[in-house]
Amino acid sequence: MAPITETPEWKMLLAHRDEIEPLTLSDHFNADAGRFETLSFEVDGLVLDLSKNRLNAKTVELLVALADAAGLEARRDSLFAGDNINETEARQALHPALRDRSELTGGGVSANAAQEAARQKAFVDAVRDGQESGATSQKFTDVLSIGIGGSHLGPMMVARALRHGDQADPAVHFVANMDGIDISETLGKLDPATTMVVVISKTFTTAETVKNAETARDWITKNLGADGVASHFVGVSADIGAVERFGIPAARTFPIWDWVGGRYSLWSAVGLSAALPLGWTAFDEMNNGAHAMDQHFTQQPSSRNLPVLLGLADLWNVSFLGYDARAVLPYDHRLTDLPAYLQQLEMESNGKGVDLDGRPVPASSPVVFGGPGTITQHSFHQMLHQGPQPVPAEFIGIARTGHDLPDRQDALIANMLAQAEALAFGADGNGDPHRACPGNRPSTTILMDGLTPDRLGKLVSLYEHKVFVQGVVWGINSFDQFGVELGKRLAARLTGDMTAAEISQNYDASTVGLLRRYRAWRDKE
Repeated sequence: MAPITETPEWKMLLAHRDEIEPLTLSDHFNADAGRFETLSFEVDGLVLDLSKNRLNAKTVELLVALADAAGLEARRDSLFAGDNINETEARQALHPALRDRSELTGGGVSANAAQEAARQKAFVDAVRDGQESGATSQKFTDVLSIGIGGSHLGPMMVARALRHGDQADPAVHFVANMDGIDISETLGKLDPATTMVVVISKTFTTAETVKNAETARDWITKNLGADGVASHFVGVSADIGAVERFGIPAARTFPIWDWVGGRYSLWSAVGLSAALPLGWTAFDEMNNGAHAMDQHFTQQPSSRNLPVLLGLADLWNVSFLGYDARAVLPYDHRLTDLPAYLQQLEMESNGKGVDLDGRPVPASSPVVFGGPGTITQHSFHQMLHQGPQPVPAEFIGIARTGHDLPDRQDALIANMLAQAEALAFGADGNGDPHRACPGNRPSTTILMDGLTPDRLGKLVSLYEHKVFVQGVVWGINSFDQFGVELGKRLAARLTGDMTAAEISQNYDASTVGLLRRYRAWRDKE
């Protein structure tokens, strides 16, 4: 297949870009009083507003044609049918099957996934009502979740987004870093007699996870004896044998399947760390919301399809307008962890340099960064408004909040809308160049009626499919991550030379110099 950049549809978009490039966002709004109605889209409590992007209805029409030329519908159907859509690893990417409620997915995996979900539900219910207890027969009051990447960011984001103050029972604590400070500080706050440890690793060889799990195992053994491991640990992995060799019995082991990528695994047993503190009802409602977005994605035409439109608008900014970063700005403190979650979802999925045929791609994932409003207004928004490199922003707001301070919510959303307005239209500074803000800086707004489990499920599924849409149009595989694996291999090689009498490997001069200096300072009395 020819590169997407050689298609007539791509070339038409280039010509269209040159045609509308002189128009500012002010020009677009002044020319079209119905611009918001034309460029905003809604599905069941979620509004996607693209009207503050530097595009118009014709742009959207041409982008949809580009997606058609890339074979988006056929690739989408292959994804849901259970084909080996992850071509470089000859694997399926059937994460939608984990939340399938209507036989939407093929591949023959939904029944197995439903069976395991029932098992997870029974376990979550038993832990929460005290039937499943630890070595001292006390109810678990805390869960220590050990993982990294998709085994950490997704469950942590969900658990923190849907908790109600400190009402979670059991409370959940997340550890991911190789840095020993992370786990030592966390263990110092916990009582081993009432702590459950959930170890999540697809391969059960991930260095950070294994090291932290070993530390937690030593902690349990020291305080409760060797038999405590079997009653206090839960394993989530594709390698059940490795989990059992670690000391976790089969009854407390839950599978991750080969057809689930790590950053798409939240809906599997990886989500136990969120389901335990939230309860299975909330976790199941989140899965239902995600499935509803799956149905929308598979059934609606591209011109009204939210994941397609969100993905194409971002692709327009990256590939045609040259913006190589995007700020994700949730104006809800409960979504503080969402930008970090999206960093992995987007940059690990689409941060690729070649297409499926091994040819260089002209663009791929932008740099994704962000944080919660209004905190970010007092950190990097200055650069967004006046810096010489414009950065598109993505605002996420919630209408109904979880607290009893409605005036605060009004002020919060007022700030969000004001930031988007200021980015779009700027200010002349009354002739003072230091106060002038150029405006004409694009943003997208996602507004939801509430942050319920259903709505969060829809939001996460929206982003998952958005990433897939972009990968299809760019012609890249959104489901492998060989760059991550290179760093792991090199780290394993270096680990031996941390303690060897002589540095045995051939490294570059910088690595050798830093390794020697580290060893000298580490060993200095």
